[in-house]
Amino acid sequence: MRSDNQESGLREFMDKKPVKVIAVCSGKGGVGKTNVAANIAVALGKSGRNTCLLDADLSLANVDVLLGLQPRYNLSHVVNGEADLKNTLLEGPGDIRIVPASSGNFSMTDLPPAAQAGIIQAFGDLGEQPDILVVDTAAGIAPEVARFVQAAQHAVVVICDEPASLTDAYALIKVFSQNYGISRFSVLTNQSRKQQDGRKLFRKLVRVADNFLDVVLRHIGDIPHDEYLVKAVQEQRAVVDAYPNSKAGQAFQEVARAIDSLAPARGTNGGIQFFFERLLNADLEMRGKVA
Repeated sequence: MRSDNQESGLREFMDKKPVKVIAVCSGKGGVGKTNVAANIAVALGKSGRNTCLLDADLSLANVDVLLGLQPRYNLSHVVNGEADLKNTLLEGPGDIRIVPASSGNFSMTDLPPAAQAGIIQAFGDLGEQPDILVVDTAAGIAPEVARFVQAAQHAVVVICDEPASLTDAYALIKVFSQNYGISRFSVLTNQSRKQQDGRKLFRKLVRVADNFLDVVLRHIGDIPHDEYLVKAVQEQRAVVDAYPNSKAGQAFQEVARAIDSLAPARGTNGGIQFFFERLLNADLEMRGKVA
């Protein structure tokens, strides 16, 4: 027979709505990954979705710079007890909430268990849980990047029409699929000069992947080269906020709609803290394999 506390805890667990977690990654830097993550988050926020953007590029955290924000605190201050999570969150365009990272000196998966539990609890105690969490990971195939992608429900790989970008994107998909069990990837082509260039680039990646890998790739959208996007970056604004009717702004809105339509992962439940629990479980599993 359940106690009142058990019943209350069960109701609280069931009341926490599932959070869709999108990890934005790239095989190499310089393809516009952070700009993509920020604009997707802002576009989702402007469409009415309660959206949170997590800067998980722990070596070169720059979401705040891209959006012209000046955080007083970041996640490392929460860990050290210098600030609570509510004071750390930044308000961004489209009413999104942003969790700034600490460049170069913070990795949640290397924290002691008590600090990890504190972070999980802090996110679980957020008064209003987001509908969607967009995670801007670091570029490349480092284990800390893989852990974030593995813990997310959907991986979005950003590529542009450069040989190194295509080669490194294939390497990322190969490593993440063969070493971490991630078999489905959404691919976003970026900075395309012509309307058909994005589809052509995606087909190149598919041809190579189909020959050597057991993965499913989906082209989730194409962002055209647009001077308004360059102008928005110079102004430290998201193009969907500064110039929503530009070609790039409209393209990001289409990508946001496609992401919003992605089905939640099977068995997903609970609030945002369950993403962090999956993140830590992925870290423990990886460490166990190494050991």
